[in-house]
Amino acid sequence: MPELSIWLLTTWLVTIMAIIIIGLTAERYKSLVATATLFINGIITTIPSVLALIGQDSESSLYGGLLIGVIGLQIDGLSAWFIIIVNFTTIIGAIYGIGYMKAYAGETRKLSFHWILLVLFHLSMVWVCIIQNSLAFLITWEIMSLSSMLLVIFEHHKAETIKAGINYLIQMHIGVTMITIAFLWVYLDQHSFDFNAIGIFFHNKPSIWLFLLFFAGFGIKAGFIPFHTWLPHAHPAAPSHVSGVMSSVIVKMGIYGILRIITQISPTMLLLSGEVIITISVMTALYGIINSSIHRDLKKMLAFCTIENIGIIGIGIGVGMIGQAISNPWMLLAGYGGALIHTLNHSLFKSMLFFCAGSIYSMTHTLNMEHLGGLIKKMPITAVSFLAGAVAIGGLPPFNGFVSEFIIYTGLIEGIQAQLPEISTLMMVGLAGMVMAGALSLITFTKTFGVVFLGNARHKLPHEPKEVPKLMIFPALIIISVMLVIGIFPVFLWKPVIVAAGTLSPGALLIPGDSFPASLTSIMFASGGFVVLTIIFYLLKRILTINVIKEVSPTWGCGYIAPDPRLQYTGKSYSKSLAKLFSFIAIEKKDYREISPNNIFPRKRVFSSRYLEFFETRFIENGINALLRFFNLFLFIHNGRVQSYILYGILFIVVVMISTMFNLL
Repeated sequence: MPELSIWLLTTWLVTIMAIIIIGLTAERYKSLVATATLFINGIITTIPSVLALIGQDSESSLYGGLLIGVIGLQIDGLSAWFIIIVNFTTIIGAIYGIGYMKAYAGETRKLSFHWILLVLFHLSMVWVCIIQNSLAFLITWEIMSLSSMLLVIFEHHKAETIKAGINYLIQMHIGVTMITIAFLWVYLDQHSFDFNAIGIFFHNKPSIWLFLLFFAGFGIKAGFIPFHTWLPHAHPAAPSHVSGVMSSVIVKMGIYGILRIITQISPTMLLLSGEVIITISVMTALYGIINSSIHRDLKKMLAFCTIENIGIIGIGIGVGMIGQAISNPWMLLAGYGGALIHTLNHSLFKSMLFFCAGSIYSMTHTLNMEHLGGLIKKMPITAVSFLAGAVAIGGLPPFNGFVSEFIIYTGLIEGIQAQLPEISTLMMVGLAGMVMAGALSLITFTKTFGVVFLGNARHKLPHEPKEVPKLMIFPALIIISVMLVIGIFPVFLWKPVIVAAGTLSPGALLIPGDSFPASLTSIMFASGGFVVLTIIFYLLKRILTINVIKEVSPTWGCGYIAPDPRLQYTGKSYSKSLAKLFSFIAIEKKDYREISPNNIFPRKRVFSSRYLEFFETRFIENGINALLRFFNLFLFIHNGRVQSYILYGILFIVVVMISTMFNLL
């Protein structure tokens, strides 16, 4: 294999050539060129990643000039794990996007820009996982943030889309500011931009404040509360294949950043840092799934569900850190290993769920659950795909979500048995939080699948829905296959997980590494047996009923023969009790004008309600309003009178002259 730096630099050469070709080629070929570029760059970066996951790390360097200095490049187990996730998800998303973006045929310039940005977005995420120099890392991080923001505002003619894009851009730059301050803090002490300087700093001067600064900066990208408010706006605004990629991998770049910093912190900081992460993660998981259960916009519901799964990943990270701090290898292995596997699993089922949401939108032109219903008859493959994703995200076998959550549960149960009451109590809180999140997840997706796909149409659609083209179905089938493979054969995933987790705690995973395969083997036999039995029963049913005449009739309506679609359960009615239970978080805004006592013959009225985001409403908007009130105090300066502006200029000149006379300037 060539020198790593030369090997990786070819990805930029391929990308530059692709940008030129996309700009010059005919519209129908732009998506194909972009997808081919992603595939080529994916192969180039996956090969060293696979080698790293079998223990053959790669290191190299580039010279970045006098300012940046030497840029370290490294593909270790941790980098490799995330690179493979980024490559797979982005390529699958691009394939789906080929079909999804056909609705925008004729908008040549927008499509050129979109596919160029997708190529840059993918490459920047890969290089974020490779670079070991803080200045170069920030530059690549900024390319990733800007390209993703521009992908979000593809439909920039919509005011809500622009608002979501600006919101996303501002919050990403708040995160970049925090990360930059943290890097500068290290540089002023160590006089080096290399990532190893971070480890030296933490070992010489253990600082929880520096760690929290890094955590907040990367936590904004990941979506931990209270740094999550960009996520429910950006995902619904973006095209669905972009939403799938963002929810699946861009938030994982925040997780990668946190894990990379964990590799550098001193052992004395692990316990307190792990406790902080678990506490925030439990609140994140519960807050995300509560909001997911009450929202009726399909993509917004999935966005809040992403926040929940980030919380689950964070719980695993916290368990691993505490296990490492108290020298409990079982907790360490279950925590880090479960977090890494759930990172992979979430990228699979969440991207597929967003693709299904995109398919629904492309056929119905709405994401409002209250306007949908009965789509299983019109879009059966999309319905089955969504159901598979719902089962997986609910943590049920035989799909992959069960595996990662089982491993994290194992780490929490092991932590409960620790001798320290403080840790045992925290592990019980984490366990209870995950159980509640899992139960609420089942409620959420039961509601969503039932309202969207079952029953009858609740609203007259512009045209009759039908199944999407095969090109938009193919990615979902590929993802379902991978989810089943992980769910049935998790033991084969364990060795690369140990290598990736070993990066976080070198040498600590060698003792218990063979213990989990026994449990995972049991999962393999149980899940595999369930799948085999299901296939057998299905085949028996087909054989035994082959000559039976099938009759289709309406469902018995309890004697009422004139049902109306409005009599069905709605998404709001399904989750109303839950919303009332958590009303201190689920803030409902009702738009309805009460009937006055004197209004004897009231006219037709319209009632609507929506749920507000707690942190955005209570903190961000209040803070912005206070800031605006402060600036409004100075509006008298901008009075529109030329005489006043001339007076300001004269006063400025006088102040400068007086300051010069007294040597103040």
